[in-house]
Amino acid sequence: MDRHTPMHALPEEIQKMLPEDKVCKYCGVSYLILHEFKAMEEKVKAMEKEMKFYQGSVEREKGLQEKIKSLSQDLEQYKIDNKSKTESKVYFRVMCRLKVEHCQLKEQMPNSQHSVSKPYIGL
Repeated sequence: MDRHTPMHALPEEIQKMLPEDKVCKYCGVSYLILHEFKAMEEKVKAMEKEMKFYQGSVEREKGLQEKIKSLSQDLEQYKIDNKSKTESKVYFRVMCRLKVEHCQLKEQMPNSQHSVSKPYIGL
C-alpha cells in the first residue's frame, strides 16, 4: 500500500501540543493519522468491490479454455470431413467423366470385332 509522507513538517504549535490534545477522546485515534486511516478504509472498500468482480474468474477462465479446446477440435474435424467430401466429389466427377468419354468412344467406333483393350481417357 502507498504510504503518504507529508511534504512539510508539522507546525511547531502542533508539535508542542500535549498528546491528549492530539487524539480523539472517543476512540483514541490520533487526529494526525485519522485522515490516513479513513483513506485506507476507502481503499479497502474499493478492493473488496474489485475482488467481488474477479471472484470466480479462475473457474470461468478454465471453462472458457475447455470450450475453446472443444471448438478447436470440432473445427479440425470439420476441416477433415470437408476435405474428404471434396475428394469424394472430385472422384465422382472424374468417374462420371470417364464413363461419358467411354460411351462417346463406343459410339464413334464402327461395329467391328475390334475391341479396345484400354479405354481412352481424356480429362
